[in-house]
Parts: sequence; C-alpha cells; structure tokens
Amino acid sequence: MTYDLIVVGGGIVGTFHAYHAAVRGLKVLLLEKDAQPHQATVRNFGQIVPSGMSGRWFAYGRRGLEIYGQIQQEFDLSLRRNGSVYIASDEDEQTLLHEVKARFDAESYASELLTADRLLERYPVIRRSYAREALFFPQELSAEPNQFIHRLHQYMAGRFPNLTLQFRTAVVGCDPSESHVTVRSTAGETWQAGKVIVCGGGEFRLLFPNVFRTSGIITSKLQMMRTVALPDLPLEGNILTGLTIRRYESFTQCPSYGRIRTPEPLEELKRWGIHILFKKAVDGSVIIGDSHEYASVDEVESLGYHTNAHLNELMLREAQRIVTFDVRALSETWSGFYPQHGDHDVYEHDIGNSIHIRTAIGGKGMTGSCGYAEEVIATLFG
Repeated sequence: MTYDLIVVGGGIVGTFHAYHAAVRGLKVLLLEKDAQPHQATVRNFGQIVPSGMSGRWFAYGRRGLEIYGQIQQEFDLSLRRNGSVYIASDEDEQTLLHEVKARFDAESYASELLTADRLLERYPVIRRSYAREALFFPQELSAEPNQFIHRLHQYMAGRFPNLTLQFRTAVVGCDPSESHVTVRSTAGETWQAGKVIVCGGGEFRLLFPNVFRTSGIITSKLQMMRTVALPDLPLEGNILTGLTIRRYESFTQCPSYGRIRTPEPLEELKRWGIHILFKKAVDGSVIIGDSHEYASVDEVESLGYHTNAHLNELMLREAQRIVTFDVRALSETWSGFYPQHGDHDVYEHDIGNSIHIRTAIGGKGMTGSCGYAEEVIATLFG
C-alpha cells in the first residue's frame, strides 16, 4: 500500500501531523507501536495554556485554541473552557504578572488582573495568606489527559476516509529510494510513502538510534499526584501558582525576570524543578504536581520509573501552603517522561528529502503541537 505520508508515533505530536495532512486531503497512515498512547500524551495535566509560552510557541498555542474549538463543536474531545489563572504570592511575582499582561495586551490576547479578594471570590479554597494578586486568561482550555488523545483518534477515524490509523505496530525501518520511502515493522509488514514523519516521543531505540544518540535530546521525568474525587471543590480550570510564574517561558521573557530572587524556603523546590499546578478533572479529582529530573538519551534508565517520596512531600507541603483542601487525600501517584532538547525548543532532523524527524518539544505538547504540526505539514507539502 502506498501513501502520501506515513507518520510514526500516535502521541499528540504525531497525531496532529496526521490530522493536518488529512485535512489537506493527503492519503495518510498513522502507525503507533502500542495498543494506545500511554506516555507523555496521557501523563500530564491536560492544561492548554498559550499564556505560558512566548514567540512562535505562543502563536502555535493560540492557533491550537482555534482548532480545538472547531473540533470540539463536532466531537467531544473532553475540552472545557474554564480559563487559566496564575497566582502571585509575593511582590516579584506580581511584577512579572503585570509585565506579562502588558505583553499579551499588545498581542490582543485577553487577560484580567484579579485582586486577592476577587481571586478568593472565584476560588475560595485558595489561602488568603498566599494570594497577593492573580492574572486570569478566560479563553484557555482544560482537557482530560486520559481521554483526549483517544477521543481525537476516534474523531479522526470517522472524519477522514483518507486516513488510516494502525496500532500495535512498531516501526524498525525507513528505507528511502529515489521515489518513495519503504517503512518496515517488527512484524514484517511494509508500506510505501512519499514522505515519512517520525514523532516517536521518548522511543529512541527502534528507529534511527544512532541519530538520537548524538541528537542532544534529554528526557525529563515528572512526578504527579491525583486526589480522591472532590466533586464540590470550587477549583475549575487551570490553576498555576508562584513557582510557575518563576518558571514558565512567557515570564522568563519579562524585563524584570533577571532581577527576581528565589526566597530561601523555595530553593530546594527550584533545584528539583518543582512548580505547583492544580487541575480538577471531570470526576472531581485534582491533579497536583510537578517536578523535573533530567537524563540524556543514553542514560534514561537512571531516572527510574519509581516515584521519589521526598519530591512528593516537597510538592504536598507547598500545595498545602496554597490551598485549604486536603491535598494528601491521594488516590494515585505516577511519573511521566517527555523528551526535550538541551539547546533548541524542538528537535528537527531530516534524512534526505523524504524522512523528517520532529520530536522533543518538551512540555508544550498539549498546547503547542497542533499549531506546530500545521506549520510543518504546510512546509513539507506546500
């Protein structure tokens, strides 16, 4: 069987490359090695927050909001437009809030400053002792990470007769010739395509291992937790706090960022890349996290698949400083892994004119991959 495009990897990055190619009417095959995606695409908060990004990734995220809204009108992807709020806990964080608001105002990207009183009216479980001021972005979205990608696949399967999705198919070979690329699976299946896009996430050994070994990609390990169901908890939307303000890209571009200092009690949290986010799920449970540990492609095993109790404790202590509900009423904890590049915001590597590796976009997948993939497909196919 011959296709215009074969996409290797059914996570959110690969899926949106397949989506945009299918929208253009191309004949597309999407291959996923597992029965369903179960790595970074589902092990996240489900927060779609262009406000955390700057430059082209803000533009990708903003475009993604448009496309998500269009699809949600046709098919329930689990999206909810409850907005995002960043809560400042001290004067430095307030300064960054005002500076980032000014920049987004210049981009005509709506936001609203909230006094502590107005914040507590909207989110009464935030502690008054923590909240100084907040910035609210009403247009931003929340998704259910354990549902979103599966529903997107269902939508695409029904929407595009020119698209084939095939799971449980591990690709181990992409062999280019003058006219096409032959793709091979572990089961001995073969397909041909004019172009192949590889979006394998954290899988670096099955396909082009030598390329990835010298790519400069690193893997980030995150720890996250989920509370028991708290259905009446007034905490809708994406809740981002002071440590997030000190970490996210949009704030690091602010004029005052280089002058802010980390308070001594937060030094250990900063060393572990901890910033506290809350995201209430539709069942009433609340996802809390996260932390960041790093390893190179060759040393991923050193991160382990366990969760570090000390890191969870650090996060829970800080979370309890922010909210009044019982953050220790946990139903589960887990670790997630995503690739990112040490020097670039995404890893782009072409093998000839027909094989294109596009991966390692870091923690920007839910927000940025839709808009990014649209641009990649437009560039490759004109």
